Amino acid sequence: MMTDDTDTPSKSLHQRILDDIESNILSGRWPPGHKIPSEQVLTEEYACSRMTVNKVLTQLARAGLVLRKRKTGSIVMPQNSQSAILEIYDIKDEVNSLEKTYHHGILSRVIRNPTKAESENLSLSPRRKLLAITCLHYANDKPFCLEERIINLGVVPQALDADFADLAPGPWLLDHIPWNAAEHRIAAEAANDDAAKILNIAANTPVLVVERQTWRLDETVTQVRLTYPGASHAVTARFTPSQRIMTPA
Repeated sequence: MMTDDTDTPSKSLHQRILDDIESNILSGRWPPGHKIPSEQVLTEEYACSRMTVNKVLTQLARAGLVLRKRKTGSIVMPQNSQSAILEIYDIKDEVNSLEKTYHHGILSRVIRNPTKAESENLSLSPRRKLLAITCLHYANDKPFCLEERIINLGVVPQALDADFADLAPGPWLLDHIPWNAAEHRIAAEAANDDAAKILNIAANTPVLVVERQTWRLDETVTQVRLTYPGASHAVTARFTPSQRIMTPA
Protein backbone atom coordinates (compact mmCIF):
# COMPACT_ATOMS: atom_id res chain seq x y z
CA MET A 1 0.00 0.00 0.00
CA MET A 2 1.45 3.38 -0.95
CA THR A 3 2.03 5.84 1.83
CA ASP A 4 0.10 8.67 0.18
CA ASP A 5 -2.97 8.89 -2.03
CA THR A 6 -1.46 10.65 -5.02
CA ASP A 7 -0.78 8.63 -8.15
CA THR A 8 2.84 8.65 -9.18
CA PRO A 9 4.73 6.44 -11.65
CA SER A 10 7.79 6.25 -9.35
CA LYS A 11 7.97 3.72 -6.54
CA SER A 12 9.21 4.42 -3.05
CA LEU A 13 11.82 2.01 -1.67
CA HIS A 14 9.20 0.76 0.78
CA GLN A 15 6.85 -0.06 -2.12
CA ARG A 16 9.59 -1.78 -4.12
CA ILE A 17 10.52 -4.07 -1.23
CA LEU A 18 6.84 -4.76 -0.58
CA ASP A 19 6.19 -5.58 -4.25
CA ASP A 20 9.20 -7.91 -4.46
CA ILE A 21 8.31 -9.94 -1.37
CA GLU A 22 4.61 -10.03 -2.21
CA SER A 23 5.34 -11.19 -5.77
CA ASN A 24 7.54 -14.02 -4.47
CA ILE A 25 4.74 -15.16 -2.15
CA LEU A 26 1.74 -14.86 -4.46
CA SER A 27 3.57 -16.37 -7.45
CA GLY A 28 4.45 -19.44 -5.40
CA ARG A 29 8.21 -18.91 -5.66
CA TRP A 30 8.15 -18.73 -1.86
CA PRO A 31 5.70 -21.47 -0.77
CA PRO A 32 3.94 -21.65 2.62
CA GLY A 33 6.51 -22.23 5.34
CA HIS A 34 9.34 -20.60 3.38
CA LYS A 35 11.58 -18.55 5.64
CA ILE A 36 11.83 -14.95 4.49
CA PRO A 37 15.30 -13.36 4.55
CA SER A 38 16.05 -11.68 7.85
CA GLU A 39 15.61 -7.95 8.39
CA GLN A 40 19.39 -7.59 8.38
CA VAL A 41 19.73 -9.39 5.04
CA LEU A 42 16.96 -7.33 3.44
CA THR A 43 18.45 -4.12 4.85
CA GLU A 44 21.75 -4.89 3.17
CA GLU A 45 20.14 -6.09 -0.08
CA TYR A 46 18.06 -2.94 -0.55
CA ALA A 47 20.55 -0.52 1.07
CA CYS A 48 17.86 0.86 3.33
CA SER A 49 17.14 1.33 7.01
CA ARG A 50 16.01 -1.54 9.19
CA MET A 51 12.92 0.47 10.05
CA THR A 52 11.83 0.43 6.39
CA VAL A 53 12.15 -3.36 6.23
CA ASN A 54 10.34 -3.74 9.56
CA LYS A 55 7.40 -1.65 8.29
CA VAL A 56 7.16 -3.78 5.13
CA LEU A 57 7.12 -7.06 7.07
CA THR A 58 4.59 -5.64 9.54
CA GLN A 59 2.31 -4.68 6.65
CA LEU A 60 2.63 -8.15 5.10
CA ALA A 61 1.82 -9.73 8.47
CA ARG A 62 -1.32 -7.59 8.85
CA ALA A 63 -2.42 -8.76 5.41
CA GLY A 64 -1.99 -12.40 6.42
CA LEU A 65 0.83 -13.13 3.98
CA VAL A 66 3.56 -13.76 6.56
CA LEU A 67 3.84 -14.90 10.15
CA ARG A 68 6.41 -13.06 12.22
CA LYS A 69 8.17 -14.91 15.03
CA ARG A 70 10.38 -13.08 17.44
CA LYS A 71 13.31 -15.48 17.52
CA THR A 72 12.99 -17.43 14.27
CA GLY A 73 12.04 -14.63 11.86
CA SER A 74 9.22 -14.45 9.31
CA ILE A 75 7.69 -17.31 7.31
CA VAL A 76 5.19 -17.42 4.44
CA MET A 77 1.61 -18.22 5.45
CA PRO A 78 -0.79 -20.42 3.40
CA GLN A 79 -2.92 -18.24 1.11
CA ASN A 80 -6.72 -18.46 1.34
CA SER A 81 -7.02 -17.41 -2.31
CA GLN A 82 -5.61 -20.79 -3.34
CA SER A 83 -8.69 -22.55 -1.94
CA ALA A 84 -11.41 -20.13 -2.95
CA ILE A 85 -14.74 -21.84 -3.51
CA LEU A 86 -15.46 -19.59 -6.48
CA GLU A 87 -12.39 -19.30 -8.68
CA ILE A 88 -11.88 -16.39 -11.05
CA TYR A 89 -12.54 -17.72 -14.53
CA ASP A 90 -11.81 -16.12 -17.89
CA ILE A 91 -15.08 -15.44 -19.73
CA LYS A 92 -13.39 -16.58 -22.92
CA ASP A 93 -12.93 -20.00 -21.32
CA GLU A 94 -16.62 -20.02 -20.35
CA VAL A 95 -17.63 -19.40 -23.96
CA ASN A 96 -15.17 -21.92 -25.36
CA SER A 97 -16.44 -24.56 -22.92
CA LEU A 98 -19.84 -24.15 -24.58
CA GLU A 99 -18.16 -24.84 -27.93
CA LYS A 100 -18.95 -21.35 -29.17
CA THR A 101 -16.75 -18.71 -30.80
CA TYR A 102 -15.59 -15.93 -28.51
CA HIS A 103 -14.65 -12.30 -29.01
CA HIS A 104 -15.00 -9.11 -26.99
CA GLY A 105 -15.19 -5.38 -27.57
CA ILE A 106 -14.43 -2.36 -25.39
CA LEU A 107 -17.47 -0.08 -25.39
CA SER A 108 -16.02 2.70 -23.25
CA ARG A 109 -13.04 3.60 -21.07
CA VAL A 110 -12.90 6.65 -18.82
CA ILE A 111 -10.35 7.90 -16.29
CA ARG A 112 -12.13 9.42 -13.32
CA ASN A 113 -12.19 9.85 -9.56
CA PRO A 114 -14.24 7.52 -7.37
CA THR A 115 -17.87 8.32 -6.71
CA LYS A 116 -18.87 8.96 -3.12
CA ALA A 117 -20.27 5.43 -2.87
CA GLU A 118 -17.06 3.91 -4.29
CA SER A 119 -14.93 5.90 -1.86
CA GLU A 120 -16.99 4.64 1.07
CA ASN A 121 -17.58 1.05 -0.01
CA LEU A 122 -14.15 0.34 -1.49
CA SER A 123 -12.07 2.43 0.94
CA LEU A 124 -10.71 4.58 -1.88
CA SER A 125 -9.47 8.11 -1.46
CA PRO A 126 -11.56 10.64 -3.42
CA ARG A 127 -8.27 11.71 -5.03
CA ARG A 128 -7.49 8.24 -6.33
CA LYS A 129 -7.74 7.82 -10.11
CA LEU A 130 -9.79 4.97 -11.52
CA LEU A 131 -10.04 3.47 -14.99
CA ALA A 132 -13.70 2.68 -15.69
CA ILE A 133 -14.20 0.16 -18.50
CA THR A 134 -17.32 -1.23 -20.15
CA CYS A 135 -16.70 -4.40 -22.14
CA LEU A 136 -19.08 -6.69 -24.01
CA HIS A 137 -18.26 -10.38 -24.42
CA TYR A 138 -19.78 -12.35 -27.30
CA ALA A 139 -20.56 -16.02 -27.98
CA ASN A 140 -21.14 -16.82 -31.65
CA ASP A 141 -21.49 -13.07 -32.27
CA LYS A 142 -24.33 -12.77 -29.75
CA PRO A 143 -23.95 -10.77 -26.51
CA PHE A 144 -22.92 -13.18 -23.75
CA CYS A 145 -21.84 -11.00 -20.83
CA LEU A 146 -21.70 -7.28 -20.03
CA GLU A 147 -18.63 -6.35 -17.99
CA GLU A 148 -18.56 -3.06 -16.05
CA ARG A 149 -15.24 -2.66 -14.26
CA ILE A 150 -13.20 -0.12 -12.35
CA ILE A 151 -9.44 -0.52 -11.92
CA ASN A 152 -7.50 1.25 -9.19
CA LEU A 153 -4.72 3.05 -11.05
CA GLY A 154 -2.88 3.61 -7.78
CA VAL A 155 -2.30 -0.15 -7.63
CA VAL A 156 -2.28 -0.91 -11.38
CA PRO A 157 -0.84 2.18 -13.15
CA GLN A 158 0.17 0.05 -16.17
CA ALA A 159 -3.52 -0.33 -17.03
CA LEU A 160 -3.35 3.19 -18.50
CA ASP A 161 -1.28 1.87 -21.41
CA ALA A 162 -3.35 -1.26 -22.04
CA ASP A 163 -5.89 -1.17 -24.88
CA PHE A 164 -7.45 -4.55 -23.92
CA ALA A 165 -8.01 -5.31 -27.62
CA ASP A 166 -6.37 -8.75 -27.61
CA LEU A 167 -6.87 -9.56 -23.93
CA ALA A 168 -9.98 -8.54 -22.02
CA PRO A 169 -9.55 -6.61 -18.75
CA GLY A 170 -10.14 -9.64 -16.48
CA PRO A 171 -7.42 -11.96 -17.81
CA TRP A 172 -5.14 -8.95 -18.39
CA LEU A 173 -5.33 -8.14 -14.66
CA LEU A 174 -4.68 -11.77 -13.71
CA ASP A 175 -1.55 -11.70 -15.88
CA HIS A 176 -0.24 -8.36 -14.60
CA ILE A 177 -1.11 -7.91 -10.92
CA PRO A 178 -1.09 -10.39 -8.02
CA TRP A 179 -4.05 -10.43 -5.64
CA ASN A 180 -4.49 -12.10 -2.28
CA ALA A 181 -8.22 -11.83 -1.54
CA ALA A 182 -11.49 -11.72 -3.45
CA GLU A 183 -15.16 -11.36 -2.60
CA HIS A 184 -18.04 -12.54 -4.80
CA ARG A 185 -21.68 -11.57 -4.77
CA ILE A 186 -24.16 -13.40 -7.01
CA ALA A 187 -27.74 -12.26 -7.49
CA ALA A 188 -30.69 -12.64 -9.83
CA GLU A 189 -31.96 -9.25 -10.97
CA ALA A 190 -34.10 -7.61 -13.64
CA ALA A 191 -32.12 -6.04 -16.46
CA ASN A 192 -32.14 -2.25 -16.39
CA ASP A 193 -32.68 -0.32 -19.61
CA ASP A 194 -28.97 0.24 -20.34
CA ALA A 195 -27.92 -3.37 -19.75
CA ALA A 196 -30.91 -4.70 -21.67
CA LYS A 197 -30.08 -2.57 -24.69
CA ILE A 198 -26.44 -3.69 -24.75
CA LEU A 199 -27.31 -7.36 -24.24
CA ASN A 200 -30.11 -7.14 -26.82
CA ILE A 201 -32.79 -8.36 -24.42
CA ALA A 202 -36.02 -6.81 -23.20
CA ALA A 203 -35.93 -4.50 -20.19
CA ASN A 204 -36.65 -6.31 -16.90
CA THR A 205 -35.61 -9.65 -18.36
CA PRO A 206 -34.07 -11.83 -15.61
CA VAL A 207 -30.28 -11.59 -15.56
CA LEU A 208 -27.58 -13.17 -13.44
CA VAL A 209 -25.25 -10.59 -11.88
CA VAL A 210 -21.83 -11.50 -10.50
CA GLU A 211 -20.07 -8.74 -8.58
CA ARG A 212 -16.49 -9.27 -7.55
CA GLN A 213 -13.88 -7.22 -5.73
CA THR A 214 -10.22 -8.20 -5.45
CA TRP A 215 -7.56 -6.85 -3.12
CA ARG A 216 -3.80 -6.65 -3.18
CA LEU A 217 -2.83 -6.56 0.49
CA ASP A 218 -5.34 -4.05 1.88
CA GLU A 219 -5.97 -2.02 -1.30
CA THR A 220 -8.72 -2.63 -3.84
CA VAL A 221 -7.31 -3.76 -7.20
CA THR A 222 -10.56 -3.89 -9.14
CA GLN A 223 -14.30 -4.16 -8.80
CA VAL A 224 -16.36 -5.67 -11.58
CA ARG A 225 -20.05 -6.25 -12.30
CA LEU A 226 -20.74 -9.05 -14.79
CA THR A 227 -24.28 -9.25 -16.18
CA TYR A 228 -25.40 -12.41 -17.97
CA PRO A 229 -28.80 -13.07 -19.58
CA GLY A 230 -30.36 -15.37 -17.00
CA ALA A 231 -31.58 -18.00 -19.43
CA SER A 232 -28.11 -18.65 -20.84
CA HIS A 233 -25.85 -18.87 -17.81
CA ALA A 234 -25.34 -20.90 -14.64
CA VAL A 235 -22.75 -20.71 -11.86
CA THR A 236 -20.85 -23.88 -10.97
CA ALA A 237 -18.59 -24.10 -7.91
CA ARG A 238 -16.18 -26.92 -7.13
CA PHE A 239 -15.05 -27.45 -3.56
CA THR A 240 -13.57 -30.10 -1.30
CA PRO A 241 -14.73 -31.24 2.16
CA SER A 242 -11.77 -29.44 3.76
CA GLN A 243 -13.06 -26.06 2.63
CA ARG A 244 -15.42 -24.11 4.83
CA ILE A 245 -18.95 -23.66 3.60
CA MET A 246 -19.86 -19.98 3.29
CA THR A 247 -23.31 -18.96 4.49
CA PRO A 248 -25.38 -16.34 2.67
CA ALA A 249 -24.86 -12.77 3.86
